[in-house]
Amino acid sequence: MSFSDSETSSSHGGGEYKTFRQISRHRLLYEMLQDSKSAGSRSSWKVLVMDKVTLKVISNSCKMADITDQGVSLVEQLLKSKEPMPSMDAVYFIQPLKENVIMFLSDMSGREPLYRKAYVYFSTPVPKDLVARIKNDASVLPRIGVLREMNLEYFSIDSQGFVTDHENALQELYGENAENSRRYDMRLNEMAVRIATVFASLKEYPCVRFKAAKGIDGTAEASNREMIPTKLAAATWNIISTYKSTIPNFPQTETCDLLIVDRSIDQIAPVIHEWTYEAMCYDLLELDGNKYVQEVSNSSGGPSEKKEVLLEDRDPLWLELRHSHIAEVSEKLHEKFTNFASKNKAAQLQQRDGSEISTRELQKIVQDLPQYREQSEKLSLHVEIAGKINTIIRNAGLRELGQLEQDLVFGDAGTKEVINLMRSKQERSSENKLRLLMIYACVYPEKFEGDKALKLMQLAKLSRADMTIVKNMKLLEGSNSKKASRGVFSLKFDSAMNKHAEREDRTGEDEQWQLSRFYPKIEELIEKLNKGELPKDEYHYMNSESDNKANSGAPQSSSVRSTQSAGPHSQRSRRTATWARSRASDDGYSSDSVLKNSTSTELKKMGRRIFVFIVGGATRSELRVCHKLTAKLRREVVLGTTSIDNPPQYITKLKLLSEKDLSMEDIKF
Repeated sequence: MSFSDSETSSSHGGGEYKTFRQISRHRLLYEMLQDSKSAGSRSSWKVLVMDKVTLKVISNSCKMADITDQGVSLVEQLLKSKEPMPSMDAVYFIQPLKENVIMFLSDMSGREPLYRKAYVYFSTPVPKDLVARIKNDASVLPRIGVLREMNLEYFSIDSQGFVTDHENALQELYGENAENSRRYDMRLNEMAVRIATVFASLKEYPCVRFKAAKGIDGTAEASNREMIPTKLAAATWNIISTYKSTIPNFPQTETCDLLIVDRSIDQIAPVIHEWTYEAMCYDLLELDGNKYVQEVSNSSGGPSEKKEVLLEDRDPLWLELRHSHIAEVSEKLHEKFTNFASKNKAAQLQQRDGSEISTRELQKIVQDLPQYREQSEKLSLHVEIAGKINTIIRNAGLRELGQLEQDLVFGDAGTKEVINLMRSKQERSSENKLRLLMIYACVYPEKFEGDKALKLMQLAKLSRADMTIVKNMKLLEGSNSKKASRGVFSLKFDSAMNKHAEREDRTGEDEQWQLSRFYPKIEELIEKLNKGELPKDEYHYMNSESDNKANSGAPQSSSVRSTQSAGPHSQRSRRTATWARSRASDDGYSSDSVLKNSTSTELKKMGRRIFVFIVGGATRSELRVCHKLTAKLRREVVLGTTSIDNPPQYITKLKLLSEKDLSMEDIKF
């Protein structure tokens, strides 16, 4: 058994800096598909055989055109019947499972194998018994060109994000009596394996820290739920430690930071209304994955047609707008459409008054048409989407609701304001009222004790099933349900001793847009990790602490030598923000990441990577924060999680914590 060895994986070896997604894509296309040619393949075209999991892995990193460019003429699923291609070679990218190995051996054994030669790449480490099974098959062994461990079994969802694809993680790990289920240990182990393959792919050896259970130091009894980050960190660390001796050129000292937490660190981020474009698309529109159904006008004057479009990285306008505030998006789109119409000959043609067009004008129009059509379609798409979002904001009264949500979080509103809104706005949707109460429960947990929760339920006209969701939030907290930050807040602001607040206002940042005051908790954690200020009693080291002092990520460290480059900011304003602001300001919300726009020299100055893994799902606001902090800290920040959830999905998952016979697969969105 040999191991795949990428020379480009590490970002600190003095070579060209490659981002997280670039490395993932490079390994699949060049280290696996292209290397099968250099390994002795005589065929110019080949078949790619995958199982359900590896098909999803490669689909999240590569397009079909990318795969075809590497000589793949046919993609087959391992466990389905396959057409014999005895004159062609096959690349097998599969999980090291018994049923997969049996099927592979069946394909390649006998007098008439399906393919001429097989190049086999396993997504994770292969058990010894399966290696022996392959080596003992005398008819298959001569037909194997390559037998390698790729160690790549994560699902890239963004240039700086990945999931382990565990949609039911909350239910399987935090549900009632979850620890007694056989799936509990199985899911944790599978999660650890997939996280570890991220570091195998990038040739990164992490300094691992994790959110410690309250009783892990022996001062109190820790619940099984609280121990999940600890158990996951230990399992991940054990796997990564073996890479030092099994993967060629794997680093022997720490090269990056990994922080493992769970959803309990921030139960507000998944339900609060986020006001940036991408988050609002997934929250307010009925998307199928990243597919949006657009209404396209019929050129012949008939009824409009429906067209499926993808909201993806290949759309430059989506990339530019996705992390911007919805008000800024509307302004930018109006400006772009005006400029486009004024500069483009084809667009002007539609605005002419019927006067004659010169031959030169006509030639220019014809030259502009392909580009005009593409630009026009993209602009029209996003104008339509932004228009729909703004209509929903108006009709649902989301500005008033969003203001109250954020005021609650920062201690500028309380019970009186919540009750007033519930009484005066009875027509609000049940989902929005539930989300408000979930935020209220995070800030005022004592208001849900005894029969107080029943009174709130009656006031909001919510069902008992809805209130069960609020109750299930406690299942994520374990025994450490009281937020430590509240005590810090009260000590800092003596004049507001009785003031409840779940977040402190950020100093050093401008609130340029109304309703942009909220920030996910991981932003604070990442910045503390970067400065070496993450509390050691709350976030323990898995590595020996003495090994990490020199590479703690503090600003004075050479690995983060550019962290001081951010310019000064003014004190964040509380109540003076407006819906619109000057376009010249830079609030860090732009999706144009430093990784995309920096020169190769600037990229070489990037500090060591920071990875944050959230068990139980993450939000698009947390993914946005990783882009923002990458630019601010000059360190690539990568978010990993079990799934990326919009608010309705997260609420459903909380509901399932107390449902024994249902899972996410049983529920249609």
